[in-house]
Amino acid sequence: MKHLIVTENPDNFLQSIPDAITVSAKRYLTKNEWVGERHVYVYNLCRSYRFQSMGYYVSLLAEARDHKVIPNVTTTQDFKASSVVKVMSKELDELMQKSFSRLHSDEFVLSIYFGKNLAECHERLAKKLFELFQAPLLRAHFVFNGKWQLQNIAPIPLKEVPSGHLSVVCDFACDYFGKRQKRTSSKKNKVAYDMAILVNPREKAPPSNEKALKLFVKAAAACRIECEFITSDSFNRIPEFDALFIRETTAVNHYTYRFSRRAAAEGLVVIDDPQSILKCANKVYLAELLARAKVPTPKTIVVSKENLNEVTHQIPFPCIVKDPAGSFSIGVYKVTTIGELKDCLKKLFEKTELAIVQEFLPTDYDWRIGFIGKFPLFACKYYMAKGHWQIYNWNASQKNIEGKSQTLPVELVPDSVLKVAKKAADLIGDGFYGVDLKQVGKQVYVIEVNDNPNVDVGVEDAYLKGDLYRFIMRHFLKRLEAQHQN
Repeated sequence: MKHLIVTENPDNFLQSIPDAITVSAKRYLTKNEWVGERHVYVYNLCRSYRFQSMGYYVSLLAEARDHKVIPNVTTTQDFKASSVVKVMSKELDELMQKSFSRLHSDEFVLSIYFGKNLAECHERLAKKLFELFQAPLLRAHFVFNGKWQLQNIAPIPLKEVPSGHLSVVCDFACDYFGKRQKRTSSKKNKVAYDMAILVNPREKAPPSNEKALKLFVKAAAACRIECEFITSDSFNRIPEFDALFIRETTAVNHYTYRFSRRAAAEGLVVIDDPQSILKCANKVYLAELLARAKVPTPKTIVVSKENLNEVTHQIPFPCIVKDPAGSFSIGVYKVTTIGELKDCLKKLFEKTELAIVQEFLPTDYDWRIGFIGKFPLFACKYYMAKGHWQIYNWNASQKNIEGKSQTLPVELVPDSVLKVAKKAADLIGDGFYGVDLKQVGKQVYVIEVNDNPNVDVGVEDAYLKGDLYRFIMRHFLKRLEAQHQN
């Protein structure tokens, strides 16, 4: 991994940093010595990042050359967006209040050099701001109005760094590059790609448990992919990676979707991709998609306040009512009377214009067929939770929340189930999906398609074991290699 510090004037104190190469912006932009080079990090210290300035073109061409650059063009735009700063201020609220608890002024300016501040008490806040707004030199302005708030943040031109801070900046830079060089050299050239795995440590029912996540990392290493777990505060670190694997529950109106879109825009190989999230995350869209493709489903009606009275005569009771944005059996209700139906829909219509009413098909278990790259990967039977009509019963005691499961070879799945599942999965794309189905006699019905299916140790991997994780990581590797050959 090569680390380039790019500035208008390379004849400065940064030349003394042993693990980085300092080059002029003009040289980087006009010479061909870096074109075609991979595994290059560019640290843009130009005076300005305004549109069509030298600094703007350094970041722009670095991205075009497939170099990892900070700040990238998207980050330079984020500095100007008050809405982005406002959102980040909310995310940092607790840390800000703690960091500035002893201050008695109404404003404070925090200088951040390569992720650090001169004052140790602000170290955590400086590190977080550097992760959110990745630029080598930053200046954050805070104001106190009942509580501390981030008013604005912007890059610091090198020439505006106080002369008394220059030696400290150099020390921080040496430490930063030294750590990065140590981390990259420890790979011993065995790592070809870097993958971010987005997780939420506080999620109640994540798509993969901790043991499964460790097996993903192990399988990735065998494919020359190094993994790093990231969380919601790592949005601006996305360009550092070659791939993004989302292992928390996705939703459109959620940061998981923003991460997916950003990763796709940056050219990463991403699962779940934005289109898959859009198609799977809303049951109204999915119902229309499946109906148009003539994929068999339980009788399904999209309900609004206007057609509510018509619905009561079209589907027999009991029936199922679904929040279009629900997941993991949350937002799914069984009703047995017209009164219960109207009460349930009334509550849903407080937050959504449309809802789903669906025929209830009682079965002992649901099928789930997992696909990756349009290839059937695993097959599970999920049995209903004890004494309940769903796989999950969130109101039960801890040991009875989930029903039992049975994982079997794809070859043993009835052809009728596999055929319908594949048709549904192909409508979404070529990513990683789990198709949920019910089998009633000889008839097979698709319940839904999930864009981030569960992979838990002891459940989905019960038959394939470690091969399941290797198949998924080989899919990433195949796409990464194809992308970098183009």
